[in-house]
Amino acid sequence: MTGANAPGAAPPRPPLLLALILVAFGTAFLRSPGLNPALFRVSSPAEGGPDEPRFESSFVSPRNNTQTHAASLVELRDGRVRAFWYAGSREGAEDVAIQTAVFDPHGGRWGGETTVASRESTQASVRRLVKKVGNPTAGLAADGRLWLFYVTVSVGGWAGSSITAMTSSDDGETWSAPRRLITSPFLNLSTLVRGAPFLYADGTMGLPVYHEFIGQFGELLRLDGTGRVIDKQRLTVSGRGLQPVVLVRSPREALALMRYAGPERHPKVVETVTRDAGQHWTPPTRSTLSNPDAALSGVVLPDGRLLVALNNIEVDRDALSLVISRDGGGSWETVRQLEDQSARREAPPDEARYLRIIARLARASDPSLADPTAYGPSVKRAMYWGDRYHFEFSYPSLIQTRSGDFHIVYDWNRTLIKHVRFNRAWLDQQRSDASHADPH
Repeated sequence: MTGANAPGAAPPRPPLLLALILVAFGTAFLRSPGLNPALFRVSSPAEGGPDEPRFESSFVSPRNNTQTHAASLVELRDGRVRAFWYAGSREGAEDVAIQTAVFDPHGGRWGGETTVASRESTQASVRRLVKKVGNPTAGLAADGRLWLFYVTVSVGGWAGSSITAMTSSDDGETWSAPRRLITSPFLNLSTLVRGAPFLYADGTMGLPVYHEFIGQFGELLRLDGTGRVIDKQRLTVSGRGLQPVVLVRSPREALALMRYAGPERHPKVVETVTRDAGQHWTPPTRSTLSNPDAALSGVVLPDGRLLVALNNIEVDRDALSLVISRDGGGSWETVRQLEDQSARREAPPDEARYLRIIARLARASDPSLADPTAYGPSVKRAMYWGDRYHFEFSYPSLIQTRSGDFHIVYDWNRTLIKHVRFNRAWLDQQRSDASHADPH
């Protein structure tokens, strides 16, 4: 017989490589001997005083004629905020590098942009081929060291990724040599990072990760002080969620929100909950938040409310929302539309009008720009596809600092990284304005 196994015949054996990959994905990571469960460490930012409402925005770096993506934020020990992102001629190009800059909250300014890691520097340190780099995220360890995790690809596309790690003892001024994080007992492929790390009460670090090869799913790694993976927990089944963000609500409870990457016509953010500090997670379910296959970010407020930045739409990434939940994620209300160009899908602008819109948006985003019109050609190159000029505001990273201020960075039309800072008084004002708004 051809095209099928003959009756009684042994089924054909899969190639050895495929068999190893399947074993790697189907086998749980072996926990370290004697590993004890640990509670989550709960952060405690200031509640916020009687300040006047403040909301301001700027671009992290004014560098033009480049494509930028996947910014993330971390608060340093002295209260400054450091951003990381990747930039180059285009996503996946050999010239893409991990960039960084520091925001001084007292002066209200970003410092100069510098390169943390490139394809070449990473390749030299890990002593293996590196085709491209991407998706950085950072966190402060219990000992005060700054950890930077970013994606590297040696074979294939993003699905062939592994995670590279670097550490800094001086808040990112100097760095250790890059090294690969071992996240799988076989091949160590197809592990990517996006969501911010967090701490357990015993000083170990939680790192949300995800996979895109064969199956698409989210996981949670637990790392010791050396960066060794000592435990991992699966957050979703295949095809149900990517790029997890873990929102720690108490020493035992956390909510994980994930980008939806499945085939459903009305995509929603995927969520799962733990009530035993990550030892077990509930079966993933769909939240009430829409998601156009795009990343999101969030924080837990001191009073227990959840604040999330995301594209709360079903298609495209041309509207970015700030939403809040008072019931642990059961329901959400919009605080503010940070960006919204979705109406222009119905009447896409011509080139001249598009360039005028970009200049106007740039001027509103950063009043300090000397010439907002200079960014139009760069945005046009990045965002003209499918016979139409597009807008994109995506991949937010949201943090609340110890002072109580909130910071968000996100992709601004794939050309610049936009930074928004606001305080608790502004956030409360938005809720007050919404409650007093005339529904008619």
